[in-house]
Amino acid sequence: MNKSTSTQTPNYKALVGNAILQIEALKSELEAIKNPKKEAIAIIGMSCRFPGGANSPEAFWEILNQGMDAISEVPSNRWNIDEYYDPNPDTPGKIISRYGGFLSQVDSFDAPFFGISPREAKSLDPQQRLLLEVSWEAIERANLLPERLFKTQTGVFLGICGNEYSQQLANSSTLESYWGTGNALSTAAGRLSYQLGLTGPCLSVDTACSSSLVSVHLACQSLRNRESELALAGGVNLLLSPNGSLIFSDAKMLSPDGRCKTFDAEANGYVRSEGCGMILLKRLSDAVAHGDTVLAVIRGSAMNQDGASGGLTVPNGPSQQAVIRQAMENGGVDPASISYIEAHGTGTSLGDPIEVGAIGAVFGQTHSQEHPVIIGSAKSNIGHSEGAAGIAGLMKVVLQLQHQKIAPSLHFHQPNPYINWDQLPVQVATKLTSWPTNGKSRIAGVSSFGFSGTNAHLVLEETPSEVITQKSEVKIRNNVERPVHLLTLSAKTEKALEDQVSNYQNYLETNPELALAD
Repeated sequence: MNKSTSTQTPNYKALVGNAILQIEALKSELEAIKNPKKEAIAIIGMSCRFPGGANSPEAFWEILNQGMDAISEVPSNRWNIDEYYDPNPDTPGKIISRYGGFLSQVDSFDAPFFGISPREAKSLDPQQRLLLEVSWEAIERANLLPERLFKTQTGVFLGICGNEYSQQLANSSTLESYWGTGNALSTAAGRLSYQLGLTGPCLSVDTACSSSLVSVHLACQSLRNRESELALAGGVNLLLSPNGSLIFSDAKMLSPDGRCKTFDAEANGYVRSEGCGMILLKRLSDAVAHGDTVLAVIRGSAMNQDGASGGLTVPNGPSQQAVIRQAMENGGVDPASISYIEAHGTGTSLGDPIEVGAIGAVFGQTHSQEHPVIIGSAKSNIGHSEGAAGIAGLMKVVLQLQHQKIAPSLHFHQPNPYINWDQLPVQVATKLTSWPTNGKSRIAGVSSFGFSGTNAHLVLEETPSEVITQKSEVKIRNNVERPVHLLTLSAKTEKALEDQVSNYQNYLETNPELALAD
């Protein structure tokens, strides 16, 4: 009796293609081991909350793209601004500005979703609540299930430099055991690792305004050192008490009219704002091997300190130059290839000239007034989110790279006379423009400086064309494009499911160029 057998012809083209991808990934990994400082880091997911209703990267881009000013008067659920405001800067116990950048519904939190009891949630700093939500979203936006990260070597690196909620609790007559863990800066990062079951390095970083960018730098180092396989990094800042504004107003740091007029002659201080941004990072070689969507690439990063300088909070030009140069050197990046710098740019009469002078000194040999490096600052749109300022600037650069456009920096009308514009190879972005490549990859820098004296700089590159090509080839080989796609959605409550459906619908409608197979 003859046995009939059926055989299926192997898809040799797909097998060869996958083998090539694996070889390329191994080559990248080998090169990274030889030169760990220069190993590229991929940004594979990001999520945010910024003023002006920027509750997603897409909404944040609309603010930047449209040149919107997201500053408003202090809302009544923060503090009574009429009680604290006084236009006289020398009036004690008063705030010189009525303005700030604020998030909505910071008092709302789905505690059961994260398995947190109502009693504990009440003692939880809203910054910790916000971090849980935004970090969860960043993971999901990387096309990963948060549950899949349980017991993985995923690190958490968090920039946070304030806990004003504890000042509200201090006025209560009843002590609560959850106050400690709910308001300590250390547990802001620790809670993320605990809730998600992450076993990589975990730390909260406070270097003042540079906290979140320093956190990203430390996350990159951890990935390069193989301490982490994945890393969550970013920062958070909420204004829940008038005390911080009282202190900064007395120090003459705040803008009376509540605008960061970066690089402008009328620059008169900064405006405080809220924000939260988290990104998910992976070594580029691993991201390519795993077929992740790469939003942008961190080529190099560095941090340093001003040391003994003109004053503890006084910016130091030579230190700023040094950290930019070190970041480029660490990433093997030629200064001539950088075409945009997202400046710290707080809009102060002292800080702006020092920073622009430092940028000019670094790029003076590779750029000219005919071919300048373009500069801008997201603080002109959303204010200075302090501990989250660096991650806001980084996300702005990622969005500009993705859209291949440079967004305008607002409130720049009359150039600051203390900046030698005629002698420096810099130009302020004043309108939305296309970002030309001249046949080369788009590369940009991001700076963040803390009044603690700690400085950070990152160098970012658009997603390499070969990475995009490889991902497209994988998609074609796997034949995942179909006439009709079924999207399966789930949520923990019926209302949450309705919101999820609405979110997907809005996302697909506002991004018609996306392939559903992705």
